[in-house]
Amino acid sequence: MEERRGLAFWVLALFFTLFVLFLYGPTLTILVLSFQGPEGGLTFPLQGVSTHWYRTLWDGVGVVDIWAAFRRSVKLGLVVMLLTTLISLLAGYAFRRRFPGQSLLFHLTVASLIVPSIVVSLGIALEFRLIDDAVKAWAEAHEVAWLADYATAMGLFTSGLGAHLTWTLPFGLLIMFAVFNRFPAQLEEAARDLGASPWQVFRHVVLPLIGPSLVGVALFGFTLSWDEIARTSQAIGDSNTLPLELQGLTTTVTTPEIYALGTLTTGVSVLVIGLSFGAIALWRRLRAAR
Repeated sequence: MEERRGLAFWVLALFFTLFVLFLYGPTLTILVLSFQGPEGGLTFPLQGVSTHWYRTLWDGVGVVDIWAAFRRSVKLGLVVMLLTTLISLLAGYAFRRRFPGQSLLFHLTVASLIVPSIVVSLGIALEFRLIDDAVKAWAEAHEVAWLADYATAMGLFTSGLGAHLTWTLPFGLLIMFAVFNRFPAQLEEAARDLGASPWQVFRHVVLPLIGPSLVGVALFGFTLSWDEIARTSQAIGDSNTLPLELQGLTTTVTTPEIYALGTLTTGVSVLVIGLSFGAIALWRRLRAAR
């Protein structure tokens, strides 16, 4: 006999439905409106269906070089992804053994998630301004000719990279800590008893087991960097990333071209997520084949 659903079930089902609509509704709305016809505006109804605004986006948005910002965001995201994955792996390995200051270091790292992003951005910007002032004062005092044209150390792969790592590293570290906390250490001991070197233990025992988790850390690293605005806003220097350009265009662009750009950025995130799931599936298939 089929069990009847109680009132609580339908209330929770309604709440979940509203939550899904609230979560994905804006994204789907922007996706639909990005295909407005040439005469279409920023709201419904659709004035035809076309890829006109994507073609316009491809040609450039006014004085803003969207594709240069796109390339900067991709480059920065890839560097952040690689560093987040590498540092998280090494830190996870190191935290398996106790060392002085371990607890303090852990809490300092995770504290970055609690501090407001705009405060972090302002702090990094201030720090680099102090560095600039110190470098200029030193160059002037010692008459260093090759620093005469020095402007600032702030940039995409200095202050911008540091700002993004303060956001991505805590997530990567927490994932790797969780992975290594439940890692079967007896497998490593068995490999060492069989004569395996430390590198062989890592290569043939540890890495195959933690591989999918590393893919997850890489996914976090890229997507968090790709979408970051607050921590980038004050610390990036003169070269804006794509999210910053998109934020600036919301006050100047009055056509569905802005929706096409938003759909493009979302599409990149979805593509990265899809590639990550594909990499995890391939990793598991290769392990099973062995």
